[in-house]
Amino acid sequence: MINSTTPAPFRSLLPDDEADDRLRQAVHPDDWTNPQPRSRYHLVVVGAGTGGLVTASIAAGLGARVALVERGLMGGDCLTVGCVPSKSIIRASRAWNEARIAAQSYGGPVAAGDGDFGAVMERMRRARAGLAVVDGARRFRDLGVDVFLGDARFTSADTLQVGDGVLRFRRAVIATGARATVPDVPGLREAPYHTNETIFTLTRRPAHLVIIGAGAIGCELAQAFARLGTRVTLIDQGDRVLFNEEPEAAAIVEAAMLRDGVVVLHGAHASRVITRGEVCSVEVRGPRGSELLECDTLLVATGRTPNVDGLCLEEADVRYDALKGVVVNDRLRTSNRRIFAVGDVCSSKKFTHLADFHARIVVPNALFFMRHSASKLVTPRVTYTSPEVAHVGMTAADAVSQQVETDVVDVQMSEVDRAVLDGETEGFCRVRLARGSDRILGVTIVGAHAGEMISEATLAMTARLGLGKIGGTMHPYPTQAEVLRKASDAWQRRKLPPRVKRLFGWYFRMLP
Repeated sequence: MINSTTPAPFRSLLPDDEADDRLRQAVHPDDWTNPQPRSRYHLVVVGAGTGGLVTASIAAGLGARVALVERGLMGGDCLTVGCVPSKSIIRASRAWNEARIAAQSYGGPVAAGDGDFGAVMERMRRARAGLAVVDGARRFRDLGVDVFLGDARFTSADTLQVGDGVLRFRRAVIATGARATVPDVPGLREAPYHTNETIFTLTRRPAHLVIIGAGAIGCELAQAFARLGTRVTLIDQGDRVLFNEEPEAAAIVEAAMLRDGVVVLHGAHASRVITRGEVCSVEVRGPRGSELLECDTLLVATGRTPNVDGLCLEEADVRYDALKGVVVNDRLRTSNRRIFAVGDVCSSKKFTHLADFHARIVVPNALFFMRHSASKLVTPRVTYTSPEVAHVGMTAADAVSQQVETDVVDVQMSEVDRAVLDGETEGFCRVRLARGSDRILGVTIVGAHAGEMISEATLAMTARLGLGKIGGTMHPYPTQAEVLRKASDAWQRRKLPPRVKRLFGWYFRMLP
């Protein structure tokens, strides 16, 4: 539940919890003393999420004088309220579901009784605390980075202030990330709602969880909580979940969520929220008219807003938009030539791995006058539902909007031997090619391990390897990743012209 008296960055942690105390001491130590600022830094990094941490570590490793500033918890959203806690809970929910179906599907033992939701969350907090040391203040100090904990604000084109200290810089990188967007729904801000920044503080399983938003976060958590025994209702403004994905992919995920007990309301929106103590009533308007959903837990998953507030960007002549974030060019440079930005604060694609690669571009661009382009990055994405949806490159909608003619090769997971043996035949691989060639423009994989398979397609696109090269690469048998090789085989068969087939037929008829 949102607690307005707790500073925002710390609402993701439980008070008096051993694991969360260990995490806090790693990424925002109580006894931390900021160093004395040096006369001038080669690079000052504002924000210690993935983009900021990677930027600082690369620059310091090259010998630069680097300062890193963080007002909240080092590690950012990924560590505390994003990738790490959510994937831990998703893994637990998958284990619960596997136990339920073991007897019927695999002849396994019959699972009886309920699970321990508190233990699921405790395991998550322990795992998160174990990973926190890598992102911690002391580790970065040992890497040669001057770590400053506190609020940063720019005071000129080449200075910023943290507490009483003034940091002068030759170059700076803004890496302040983004926060959960809260829609303007009457009564919502007075309700005890959650976002991804607080949902992982739960210690008791919700009886009824209502989720506003059917994007990746909404779908992942809807299915996970349903598998953990919570009644879940998902409110979707559109006509399908995962609106950025191929419609067939979204349909498979929705069917899986429905089997797990999630109720999905399409074409609906929350018109107001009524709070009575710890109970919320969400008024939903949709095709069925108006209805009132009573719940004990409300989760808002309606997107991300870049963190530009409080930085005094005007003082540094840095252009920004409150909704779109810091304005950068293709080299990630802002309107101030001394200042760059990386990650969620400047990108419409808000992924941890993209922030990481932004950092790998921004260091040579900022410190060595290189001209690496962010637009050349090939960025995959994964939604970690069961089955997973992984995608890289162009979708059908992109092809239409960009007026690009494409060929499409589809292979069902039911055609892959390992998927059949694993009982994981739900899904497909779709490869979108430039018309008349094997140049890969986009790949969508829906399957139990789609996220583990999309990197092969991403590598091929990055290295400009055609689908034929994937088909010519030996894959171990039996693996589910063979689905990409099978897509190549299907393309090879299709590209053989009928005239050539007739010539082969004539040739073999002539052989004795």
